[in-house]
Amino acid sequence: MDLLSSNSFLMMEKSMGYLWTRQAAILDNISNAETPGYKAKVVTFEEQLRHDIERAARRGNVRAEVRKTLHRSDPVVTEHIESTRMDDNGVNVTEQSVEMIRNAYQLQYVMSAINSDLNILRTAVRGQ
Repeated sequence: MDLLSSNSFLMMEKSMGYLWTRQAAILDNISNAETPGYKAKVVTFEEQLRHDIERAARRGNVRAEVRKTLHRSDPVVTEHIESTRMDDNGVNVTEQSVEMIRNAYQLQYVMSAINSDLNILRTAVRGQ
C-alpha cells in the first residue's frame, strides 16, 4: 500500500486542514472580542465527516467510497448566533482561550502522527 496516498494519511491531512481552519477562527474570535455586533465563528468538520463515512461504508467498496468522501470533505465555518452581551458580541474570551489551547494540543498530536508515518517511510526507503 502506498503510505502517502492511504486513507489514514489522507485523514490526517484533512484533520490538519480542519485544525488550522479552527485555529484561525478562534484567533479571529479573540481578536474581535471587543467589536460590537461581532458573531463568534464556529468550525465544524467531525460530525459531518463521520456521517458521510458511515453512509459511504454502506455503499459497497468501502476503501474507494471513503477515499471519495475524504476528498470531498472540508471544514465548515459558521457564525454562532447566541450573544449574551449588551453590545451583541458573541465572543467569550475565556472559552475561546481554552479552545485555542485544546486545538493546539490536537494540532501537535496530528503533526506527531504524520511525522511518525513519514519516519517509517524514510526508514523503508533507506533500507534500514
